[in-house]
Amino acid sequence: MYWQKRYDSKKMSAAEAVSKIPSNSRVVLGHAAGEPVALVEAMVQNSASYENVEIVHMVAMGKGKYCNPEYEGSFFHNAIFAGASTRKAINEGRADFTPCHFSKTPSLFTEGILPVDVALILVSPPDKHGYCSCGVSVDYTKPAARSAKRVIAEVSPNMPRTYGDSLLHISEIDCIVETDTAPAVLTPPELTEKDEQIGRYIAGLINDGDCLQLGIGAVPDAILRFLKDKKHLGIHSEMISDGVVDLVEAGVIDCSRKNFHPGRIIICFLMGTRKLYDFVGNNPFVEMYSVDYTNNPAVIARNDNMLSVNSALQVDFAGQVVSDTIGYKQYSGTGGQLDFVRGAAWSENGRSILAFHSTTAKGKISKIVPHIDEGASVATPRADTHYIVTEYGVADLKGKSVSQRARALIDIAHPDFREELSRQYHAIYNRAVR
Repeated sequence: MYWQKRYDSKKMSAAEAVSKIPSNSRVVLGHAAGEPVALVEAMVQNSASYENVEIVHMVAMGKGKYCNPEYEGSFFHNAIFAGASTRKAINEGRADFTPCHFSKTPSLFTEGILPVDVALILVSPPDKHGYCSCGVSVDYTKPAARSAKRVIAEVSPNMPRTYGDSLLHISEIDCIVETDTAPAVLTPPELTEKDEQIGRYIAGLINDGDCLQLGIGAVPDAILRFLKDKKHLGIHSEMISDGVVDLVEAGVIDCSRKNFHPGRIIICFLMGTRKLYDFVGNNPFVEMYSVDYTNNPAVIARNDNMLSVNSALQVDFAGQVVSDTIGYKQYSGTGGQLDFVRGAAWSENGRSILAFHSTTAKGKISKIVPHIDEGASVATPRADTHYIVTEYGVADLKGKSVSQRARALIDIAHPDFREELSRQYHAIYNRAVR
C-alpha cells in the first residue's frame, strides 16, 4: 500500500504526540463519544509543560480533568456545551461558554473565528486506500481537523467505519497514536411513568412515513417504545441512540418514504452502547455528515413531514422556551434545537415538539411559568414554538394568541400549579385566560 510508509513515519506514543501541543494554543477535542481518551489523558499528564492552552469542545463524555482547579494556568476550557464534567468550572468562572447553534459550530473553525492550532481526534484504522473514518463523531470534528494546523489522531480498531462524508486521509493527519480506545458508552436511562406518558402523547402526533429528529435522553427513548405500530418512518437527525436500532430491525424505520436521501438515515454523531456502534459500522443504511449540513434548516426542510422532538427546562406563557440555562447558570448548551425547530417549520407538513416533565425540584417548582427566570436565555423564541408536551397533555401553540397560549400551557401544567398560574396570568395581563 503506497501510503503505509507515510503512516508508519507518523506513528508515536501519546506522550510524544501531545508534547507537540504548544503553549498559548487552541486545542479542539473530538466530540462526545468520539473523544480521544488516551490523548486527552496524556495531555493532562503533560500539563506542567503548558501555559494557557485553550480546550474547545461541545459534549464531554470524558473526565474533563483539564477543568480541575489544579490545572488552572495550564488549561482554560472554552465550552460550546456544558456537561457534567465541565459545568462546575463554567459556573465558577474557571471556564467560559460560547453560545453557538450546532449547525454553525464548524464555521467557528473553518472561518477562522476560533482558529484551530491542534485537533485531537479518534478515528478508525485506514482502509486500503489510506482513509480513516471519523466514525461516531463527524459533526464539527472533521471540519475542525480540516482547519487545524496540526492533527493528532488516535487510531483504534474499536472506532466503527461509517459511511457518508466521514473520511480523513492519513495525509491529513500529522501524528498517529495507535490505541484500542472504544467510543464512550452512554447507557440508556431508566424510564419513569412520566417519560412513558410523554412518549405516548408524542407517538400520537407521529404519522406513518414521517421523518424524525429525536434528541437525547429519557423522553426520546420513551417515544421510540411507542412507535412499533408505525410504518415507513425515516430519520434525519443530528444523532440517534440505541432505540433506533430496534425499530430498524423491526422494520418500522426503513426511510422508504423520505423524499430527501431516501433509504438512508442521516446523522452527524452517535451516543449509545456498543450495540449502536456495531450497527452503524460498515452499514450503508446510515450516512454521517458534518453538522453544518445535517442541521442546516434549509437542508432539514427538504424532508417532507419532518417532525423534530427536543427537550426544555422552562416555558413561559408566551411560549418562550429555555433549554440550556437555569437563571444565570449554564446547564447545557444551545445545541441544535432551533436548527430543527425552524427546519421542521419550513418542511412540508413539518412539526416541532418540545417536551419535558411539568415540574422540577421533586415537584416543588413548575416548569411552566408566567415569565422566564432572570438571567435565563431563550433557546426557542415564542414565534417558533409549535407543540409543547408534558405528562399532562399536548399544547398546540401555532397560530395562538398570547392568552390562548397561556390557557393551553396552564392546561398541561401540573394540577397543583394551575390555579396559581391562572391567577398570575390575570394579575400580569389584567384579563382572564381564554
